[in-house]
Amino acid sequence: MLKITLKKSTIGAVPKNLRTVKALGLNKTGRFVYQEDTPVIRGMIHQVKHLLEVEEVEGVTKVRRRRRFGKLEGAAPAAEAKPAKKEAVKKESATKEPAKKATAKKAEAPAEAEAEAKPKRARAKKSEEEAK
Repeated sequence: MLKITLKKSTIGAVPKNLRTVKALGLNKTGRFVYQEDTPVIRGMIHQVKHLLEVEEVEGVTKVRRRRRFGKLEGAAPAAEAKPAKKEAVKKESATKEPAKKATAKKAEAPAEAEAEAKPKRARAKKSEEEAK
């Protein structure tokens, strides 16, 4: 395992280096992460070695946590999350139907208003008057 510490700020760094530092899991100066010692990670470290401090550490395991529905995976079973989604879909469909009716009424109203409204003056008329 490698302990990678961001020692210098990324302010003013090349955008490619910023993305590399983010991909390593670092975002603030002084923070550190543990990464596996693989050729990919070594290549990323080499790209931004002027910003980092790297130490080899034994006996540390990297814990990966996956997020699901905004919570940690082990916190709530997926079975509980599914009915909540179905209820949300039902609420959305109930609110969408009246909205469709309202849009149909709105579509008719502007057509009537345009017929009664005064015609807009165009710039073409001014240019024609200037030509006379």
